[in-house]
Amino acid sequence: MTESVTEPAAQSQVPAVRRPAGVPERRSPITNRTDSGPGPLDGPEAAVILERARASVDPELRSAIEALPRGMRRVARYHFGWEHADGTPAAGNAGKAIRPALVLVAAAALGGSRARASAVRAAAAVELVHNFTLLHDDVMDRDTTRRHRPTAWTVFGDNDAILAGDALQALALRLLAEDPHPASAAAAARLASCVIELCEGQQVDTAMERRGPAEVTLDEVLAMAEAKTGALLGCACAIGGLYAGADAADVEALDAFGREAGLAFQLIDDVIGIWGDPSRTGKPAGADLAARKKSLPVVAALSSGTPAAVELAALYEAPYAGGDLEPTVLAVERAGGRDWAQVQASERMANAMQELSRAIPDPESAGGLLALAEFVTRRST
Repeated sequence: MTESVTEPAAQSQVPAVRRPAGVPERRSPITNRTDSGPGPLDGPEAAVILERARASVDPELRSAIEALPRGMRRVARYHFGWEHADGTPAAGNAGKAIRPALVLVAAAALGGSRARASAVRAAAAVELVHNFTLLHDDVMDRDTTRRHRPTAWTVFGDNDAILAGDALQALALRLLAEDPHPASAAAAARLASCVIELCEGQQVDTAMERRGPAEVTLDEVLAMAEAKTGALLGCACAIGGLYAGADAADVEALDAFGREAGLAFQLIDDVIGIWGDPSRTGKPAGADLAARKKSLPVVAALSSGTPAAVELAALYEAPYAGGDLEPTVLAVERAGGRDWAQVQASERMANAMQELSRAIPDPESAGGLLALAEFVTRRST
């Protein structure tokens, strides 16, 4: 339902999302330097935020997972990169921690360091839900690689991977149920509603794969992407607001900010899925094209009314039988799918910044959230 990648963003092979016209320069509250343009965004700032979030959340994650029965605990430890398949310790990467970082930074932006500290358990709950979706998605999509190593289902089998994912979702809700913070009940309800939305998005996505190339509209795919990716990013920001004691309007603005940033994330992720470098993404190039997935650049290309769209539709009508995917890649690009996705990502980021300014008018206070939002759209991995 959502995508996770490993390394901090280096110089992007995908053109950076540009700062929308009229948006002022922003001075980083951590590095005290100005972010002024289309170059790599505040890499050190975002890296510090993510590293700090991972350091805060990992103890909660490990403690929660230790409570699982042995079989599911083993799958979870492997999935998070803490163990090898044989159970020996590993120094693998558990992902960037973007979603828990959003919880913590949103809480700090509206409530200071005390609110951030109080939201660590909620941040861990969000990260558990994210990883529940990854375990299930890998099974449904038959993805064989995640974070530069075999996916859990390829190592332990479908049943164990699915059950481990189910257990992570249950752990997330238990963390919130046991949290004495006054916002925990509202956070649990919001996270549960988000899980339903994530499942709906995944169901729609899989149903779309059974439809012909001409039967899927761009509006449908955008709505599906918001449910699958934007919903959890929005939920993470909103939960941070709840733990800071924000009012309802600010919580909803934070949710809208996360959703718009999530759509920008998904747009760039879909671009990377076609044109990215497998050595950096940890996934095989063109997997979505081979599976004939209706990703955002593909549907935009199919909807373009160009000769290349006709060519792409013919390619997509036939199941992939192996061989060179380059003709499909070129058809998407010639039909404008790549350019459309990058322009849309910039527009979604502009929307995200407008929503953020509603909840947090002070640019200094909003700096961490903006850094994270821009980070995920300026990545190359």
